[in-house]
Amino acid sequence: MRAKQILNELTAYKPGKPMEEVRKEFGLDRIVKLASNENPYGFSAKVKEALPTFADEQEIYPDGYGTALKEKLAKRFNVGLDQLVLGAGSDEIIMMLCRTFLAPGLNTVMAHPSFSQYPHHALIEGAEVRAIETKNGFHDLPAMLEAIDEKTGIVWLCTPNNPTGNHIAKADFENFLRQVPKEVLVVADEAYVEFLETDDYFDTLAALSDYPNLITLRTFSKAYGLAALRVGYGIGHPEVIHKINVVRSPFNNTTIAQKAAIVALDDQEFIKDSIAKNNQVKHSFLAFCDAHQIKYYESHTNFVLIYNLPVSGDAVFQHMLSKGFIIRSGDALGIPNSVRITIGNERDMTEFTVLLDQFLTSVKES
Repeated sequence: MRAKQILNELTAYKPGKPMEEVRKEFGLDRIVKLASNENPYGFSAKVKEALPTFADEQEIYPDGYGTALKEKLAKRFNVGLDQLVLGAGSDEIIMMLCRTFLAPGLNTVMAHPSFSQYPHHALIEGAEVRAIETKNGFHDLPAMLEAIDEKTGIVWLCTPNNPTGNHIAKADFENFLRQVPKEVLVVADEAYVEFLETDDYFDTLAALSDYPNLITLRTFSKAYGLAALRVGYGIGHPEVIHKINVVRSPFNNTTIAQKAAIVALDDQEFIKDSIAKNNQVKHSFLAFCDAHQIKYYESHTNFVLIYNLPVSGDAVFQHMLSKGFIIRSGDALGIPNSVRITIGNERDMTEFTVLLDQFLTSVKES
């Protein structure tokens, strides 16, 4: 069979180890997953209460337009229905964007390290990937501008950035956007925007009327805690959204997912509470890092990447795995001697820091 040649050079996305597999492998009773930046406080109680009422009519295809959810989002963000596209997570929209705006002979510009799905899907479409190294975890925007040419289809700005956690300051973002050619699509991936702890942030939604080549991606998988239901959305110019919808799979969001997202949007108290808890525990963890001279990137997310460790990220990952904690090795993210840690609840993070301290101390003494 003749598949695309590039597929021989790529690998499938590897999510963190399943908790049940770790439990069996190490004979552990308790497993804590701190690898995929999920919400340790679960999801809205209002969604949990409403879920049983969504069980009817599962034999009927879902609303392929996602009308009710789009209406809710349109009202919340003061945008038109024709400015919205829904995806099975923002991951699917990333794939749709690549399919829509990239092809052999074109290129795409992004930071490195950043979200792995940008280059993955770009390469599948036959585009050239121009990955610009970050500076201290931040996008090197001047270098990214220099990489843009007449063959550039998409520029990706992940802000806050995964895996470093840094965000792009307001003036820097706006200055960058003014200089990008109007025919180049700028994607602002804001999967972690709810966790921002600063006012120095560019409001991409307010800028859409001035920049028709800008699209903003967001998700219900992180702060909203609906990762299992796979709901993401993009907000952009109607012409851009129309083109994306041409390649969008029909019925790509289930009825349950759409209805749950609607209820979740109404429970902003849950979001505020989750973020407050996340920030409190995160700052406690950062204080631990400061006290133990562990380097980390400034994070405006629900995760922290620690780096310049005395051992490889894989070694830290394997040790913590044996203790029942699943984290993300930086070796797989393109940052050697680092690990990315999702901020868990207070109990989990307290136990984690003790184990991490013991391990790093033993490494230094050996």
